[in-house]
Amino acid sequence: MNQSQEEYFLCWSAGPETMDALWAEGWRHFGPIFFRYRRWRHAGRSLTVTPLRLEPARFGPSRSQRRVLARNRDLRVEVLPTALDAETFEMFEAHRRRFRADVPDSLHDFLSHAPSEVPCRNEAVRVYSGGRLVAAHFLDVGQTATSSVYSMFDPSESRRSLGVYTILLAVERSRRLGCRHYYPGYATRESSPYDYKKNLSGLEEYDWRGRWHPLAS
Repeated sequence: MNQSQEEYFLCWSAGPETMDALWAEGWRHFGPIFFRYRRWRHAGRSLTVTPLRLEPARFGPSRSQRRVLARNRDLRVEVLPTALDAETFEMFEAHRRRFRADVPDSLHDFLSHAPSEVPCRNEAVRVYSGGRLVAAHFLDVGQTATSSVYSMFDPSESRRSLGVYTILLAVERSRRLGCRHYYPGYATRESSPYDYKKNLSGLEEYDWRGRWHPLAS
């Protein structure tokens, strides 16, 4: 991934209010590395990065998202402090084989070696079919906001749309926590692999000048 106009810093511990403030200014992190960038080079194109957020209390799923929820009613969901066990690493290896470009090397590209607390509180939304882990979504928790760090699923269950399903679970978890905002991560103004995030209702985008606006259609 080639990025331009990139800013970054290293931080091993950030309090909940600090995380809220960083997300509100377009920052994200993988492990202790915090970053933000306005351009993303992908498939030979230079794309405009748009940080996104929504208000969980006002969110309503679309018709297609309600179908995803109904399709997965048979699954069991657990929310726990994030811990990376053998089952999680095994699913990551299957998940990473889906990619033809920008293939991640390790789950630690995204999560620290103490992921439940470094650099901040993080929860794993874990999804099971019977006793088998089929998806996991890693969610940072601040004072009044949450932010998704990484999501993955078992490719053999692709018919379930588990990427969309776990985002909907993250929105609901954020609502239950009483959070004002949920940050699903970056998308791009142009078409890109992150377009699925732009299908959430009530989205706002960051203008890189300190303001948030309703997402332009």
